[in-house]
Amino acid sequence: MPGGSALYLRLPATSANLGPGFDSVAVALDFFLEIEAEPAPEFRIACAGRDAARCAGLEDNLILETYNQLLAAHKRPIVPLAIEMTNAIPLGMGCGSSAAGRLAAIALAVHFGDLDWDTERILEEGSALEGHPDNVAACWLGGFVATAREGQRIRVAQVTPPEEWRAIIALPAEPLATSQARGVLPATYPLEDVVANLQSVSLLPLAFAQARADLLGAAMQDRVHQPYRAPICPLLPLLLPLVGENGILGAALSGAGPSVLVVVEHETRLPAAERAIREVLGGGFGGELIRCRFQQAGAQWKPNEIKQK
Repeated sequence: MPGGSALYLRLPATSANLGPGFDSVAVALDFFLEIEAEPAPEFRIACAGRDAARCAGLEDNLILETYNQLLAAHKRPIVPLAIEMTNAIPLGMGCGSSAAGRLAAIALAVHFGDLDWDTERILEEGSALEGHPDNVAACWLGGFVATAREGQRIRVAQVTPPEEWRAIIALPAEPLATSQARGVLPATYPLEDVVANLQSVSLLPLAFAQARADLLGAAMQDRVHQPYRAPICPLLPLLLPLVGENGILGAALSGAGPSVLVVVEHETRLPAAERAIREVLGGGFGGELIRCRFQQAGAQWKPNEIKQK
């Protein structure tokens, strides 16, 4: 991945955990963070899309801070960049915005810092920054991934999600800090809850790999994090009872929440599923429903290219 005068990136949103797969499984979704970058006299960001003002700020900017830290850590000159960004990933909603941002920073550092990093090294660096490999692997590789960390090394198994399945992301009005969501988890668990999660998560990759709609409801049941996060993620207890009706195959917190991922068996069932979701959320629901597909491809990396307007 050589350096060059410009770089175009497109990184997908992701949904991690999918119920029982805490910090270990994730799936890519088809809405994206897009970045066009080239060297400039000083840093500049122009952003369109979600959270544009926050993404365009030069202070407290995850991408710029990570980019600068990586170049400094590897004794490479910091190349100021002119960045044009289009962001469709909500920040702080459990849709993988931090993984996409950190991977964007890594890709920029690799390209403009002439770091000779392969996919394995990029996943290792991303996982170290994120603290877990699931969102990072799904964002960079695409599809459904099961991950494990073996020392510094990241192990990944990847399958293609069923083409006919669809998803609805239920976004509440306000974000939730991952640190807050992790803060409500207990230090220990009853053995029966651990066993139940092992049983569910053993079914989850097979349900995706074999398009087993009949397995998905059981495969997405969780006792490790969702019961403890439900009080601060109030959409979840409202939407879980919908599983098995109106084409809804499964539901789970998206990442650490507060959004909820609802899996629908086919595009033709989306209107009924969305009506059912809106009905239980009620007229006071101030959030948003996003219909999307599972994204088969991962990050797009196009050196020496600026996307044509």
